This record gives sequence, C-alpha cells and structure tokens, in this order.
Amino acid sequence: MRQYKHPAIKQLKEQQIRFAPEERRLEQLNRAEKLLTELDPNKKYPYQYVCFRLTEYRPESYPHLMIDGTDLEHDLELFIQDLSSTVRPIPAEEVPEPVLTLDEVSRSLKVSTKTITRWRDKGLVTRRILCHGKRKVGIRRSLLQRFLERNGEHVEKSSKFTQLTEEEKMAILQRAKRLAQRAPDRFTEICRRVAKKFGRSPETVRYTIKKHDQAQASEAIFPDVGAPLDEQTKQAIYSSFRRGISINALAEKFQRTRTSMYRIVNEVRAKQVLDHPLDFVPYEGFHDAKRAEEFLGDMPDFAGYEASRAKARSSVPKGLPPELAALYEVPLLNREQEAHLFRQMNYLKYLASKLRERIDPHKARSTDLDQLETLTEQAQDVKERLVSANMRLVASIVKRHAGPNDNFFELMSDGNLSLLRAVEKFDFSRGNKFSTYASWAIMKNFARSIPEQKHHRERFVTGHDEMFESAADIRTDEQEIVASAERAHHAVNRLLGRLDERERRIIQMRAGLNADHRFTLEQVGKELGITKERVRQLEARGMEKLRVIANQEHVELP
Repeated sequence: MRQYKHPAIKQLKEQQIRFAPEERRLEQLNRAEKLLTELDPNKKYPYQYVCFRLTEYRPESYPHLMIDGTDLEHDLELFIQDLSSTVRPIPAEEVPEPVLTLDEVSRSLKVSTKTITRWRDKGLVTRRILCHGKRKVGIRRSLLQRFLERNGEHVEKSSKFTQLTEEEKMAILQRAKRLAQRAPDRFTEICRRVAKKFGRSPETVRYTIKKHDQAQASEAIFPDVGAPLDEQTKQAIYSSFRRGISINALAEKFQRTRTSMYRIVNEVRAKQVLDHPLDFVPYEGFHDAKRAEEFLGDMPDFAGYEASRAKARSSVPKGLPPELAALYEVPLLNREQEAHLFRQMNYLKYLASKLRERIDPHKARSTDLDQLETLTEQAQDVKERLVSANMRLVASIVKRHAGPNDNFFELMSDGNLSLLRAVEKFDFSRGNKFSTYASWAIMKNFARSIPEQKHHRERFVTGHDEMFESAADIRTDEQEIVASAERAHHAVNRLLGRLDERERRIIQMRAGLNADHRFTLEQVGKELGITKERVRQLEARGMEKLRVIANQEHVELP
C-alpha cells in the first residue's frame, strides 16, 4: 500500500474528504487529473500553488514548502485515488475529456483487464464512471497516454504475454510439488522461485497452483492455502499487524497474498469500529452539506474564550485540593458557545453514522475506516470540552448533598458519570441551558445512590468504635508490625492483580504504592496519554471492582 510522501498533501486530502461537499470534490478531482498531466518531474512546485490549483484557495499554511515534481506526481496519484473513492460515479460524458473503460484499453493494448488493474500500483490513475448506466472503471485518455509514455517497456512486455500451455502448467505444478515436499509452509516463496524459473509472474504461478488444488483437492500441493480463516486467526493477524509486524511477514506466515492480508486487517478493524455504538441527537440542518463549515467552525467569541481560559489558570481559589482546583482552569461557556459545541459534536457523529452505513466489513477500505475513526475522535474531543466546562457544576451539587458520613470523591465520581450521560442525551435544539438538564440528571442519580450508600453503612455496621474504646492496650513488637505490613501488601497486590492493567496502574499511581509520592489526576493523565476525567472514571471503576472482589472473597486487610 503506497503512502503519501508529503504530510501537506495528505492533510489537504483529509480536509477535502471531511469538509468539502461532494460537488466540490468532483470539481477538485477534475482539477487534480488536469494538473497531473501538466507536471514536470524535474521541477519543484510551491505547495500553495498546488493547493490553489486543486481548491481555488490559497492557504496560509506551508508558505515555504517546495515539492519535487516526482514526489508531487506520486502524491497527486494517491490524492485522486482517495478522492475518487468518496464520490459517486458520474456519466462518462460529464468528464472533461474522453474516458476509456478497462475493456477498451484491454482490447487496444492486447493485455488482460487484471494486468491493467495491477498497473494502478505503478501510477495508472483511474476513476469510477457510469457507462450506459453501469458502473465501470474509467481512464482519462491524457492520463493513459502519460502512463504509456513512462512505462512503455513494461507495457510492451505485458502485451507479449501468452496464455500458459498445458505443458507449462504441468511443469509448474511438478516443480512446485517438489519444492513443497521440502518446505510445505513456504507457499509465497515457492511461487516466486517457480515464477523466476519459468519466466512468469508470481501471480500467474499462484493462480495456477490454486486452480489445481481446488479442482483436485485429494492431490492438492498446498491443501491449507485458500481455506477460509476462522475468526480467531483473523483476530491474531490483526493483532500482529497492530504490533508492527509487516504485511509481507504475515502473508508469509499465513500463506496468503498481501492483498488478502490487508483485506483481513480491514475486516477485523471494521467490525470493531462498527460494533461500537454511535448515537447522536439529530438537527434539521445536518443533511445540508453547505452548512458543514458553519457546524465545524470555531465557536462564537472563540478569542474571548481563549483569553478567559488563560485568565482562569491564574485565578484558581487557593487552598483547594488538586482534584478540585483543576476544575476552575476551564472557563464556563455561554449559551451560544454551548449550543455550538453540542451541535458540532452531534454533527460529527451524524457524519460518522452516514459513513458507517456505507461500510461493508468484508469490503472495508482503509480510507473509509481512517475517516470514520477521525470523525469519532473529533466528536469525543468536543464531548470532553463540554464535560470539562461543566465539572464545576458537579462539585457544587455534591457540596450541597454530601453529608458528614458521605465520601465526597465517590459522589464526585457518580456525578461525573451522570454528567457524561447528560452530555450524550442533551437535545441542544430545544434552546434550554445545559446546566438545568445536567443538574436534574445529577440530582436524580444522587436521590438514588446516596440512600443506597447510607443503607449499606447501616446494614453492615461493624461497631469498631465501641470495640476500640473497650479493648485493652496490647502493643505488638516491631517484628509483628513488619509481618502485618507484609501481609497487607500481599493482600493488596492480590486484589490489584484482578484488575486490568490500566486500572491497576492508575490506582497504584494515585495511592503511591510503587513510588514515594502520590500522583495527581493530571500527572496520571499525562503519563497514560488520557484526560483527567478519564483517569477519574477509571479510578472509580477500579475501586468499585476492588470493593466487590474484597467483599466476595471476605478479604480482611491487617
């Protein structure tokens, strides 16, 4: 899979796919194809010139970037390929110049359509079109001519290709069989060696062997190759790819082609993304692509908000615990800013849901999955901004409802969970202030959770105070204290071992178990690369698990 050589062109592609309406993308596609035919690989081109040719907009970013013509050709080919995959096929007659289908090119050059498809990896630019009402892959005449001029020797070699004779097929199969007896798990390498021996492409040899094995299963040379993979094996392939193992190594290990490996990786990745729930609150203007810039732009009075953010950091009330002082570093939102962020969050989810509808897990493309993950991450970022701006509300409600026997930070955790759910469910289009809705949700949760905690304390009262008052003062020696501490340490580690790795690490850092000091929420978040609010949620979840496990196992810490 080819990668962009310049981040600027990749960033431009992502911006157009994410924000530009389809009609604009179709115009940019035509401009990109025209620009590609005009490039001189021996020249350098300013990025701002390239951006203007594609979008008719001269950006302020990358003002001094000069791109080599060869690199620009490479990136423009990918730009066209990615942009074409996001727009609907248009009638061939609407393309600014004549377009040839694969069949027409195949007949004129005397090569197979499969060969032409492989040429796309060598720089042949194609796009989807409608020809007589049917979807086809088309090639602009100027782009085809450009490819032929630069790859004349390769095209001539392909045109001289002849079908395998029966004698050649038998010789290939016999050679492959002899090699397979010594290395039955090296299918890909054997195909390359046989191809080199007979002057054929590895793909031709691979196809010949697979066709033989399918027709004569009892005499198959590689009986395991081509068999459907189970879900566990697919998951193992995906996990290995995520750990950095190359596609070539995976293809060799599982005796599959690189294309099939990419297809499996995308399939597993798509299933994981599609299994994640995605709900949004609709708004009447979401379907209008012309309003995308309005929905995704900066919120009202953004400059004033940033100024108040800087001021808030220096005006935190003194004497507050670190957990509460951090809440005052985020300024409050006014009604218009709040409505904009809620609309933006739900619009991003709307775009993601529309993209999800088009994704087939078995035919998922990396570009679609990348775009879907980007939209989801952007929606999550906006959600975290809304949550952070309203954390002070949770603290104020907890102060009013917490009794002398209540755990303040446990109630804060419960309130934060209610706040998260409120952000997800709030209908911003009704014009109400979010703080009203969130206050109702938080207090409703407290009305249920506080009595439950009070009942639990009364139900399981231990009478420790009375026992300590009447107990004799029996002192233990130093060895007993050390032994008791070791038993406590062992019991705590055993309980922590039941948590997942991230929860265990957060609790250890927050409690200072493996260090000489306790970490703040912000310090833990920076260490793990997550927000303070996420650290607080994971800590609360881990502590609740520990309480349940300790209760189930009747663990008593010395």
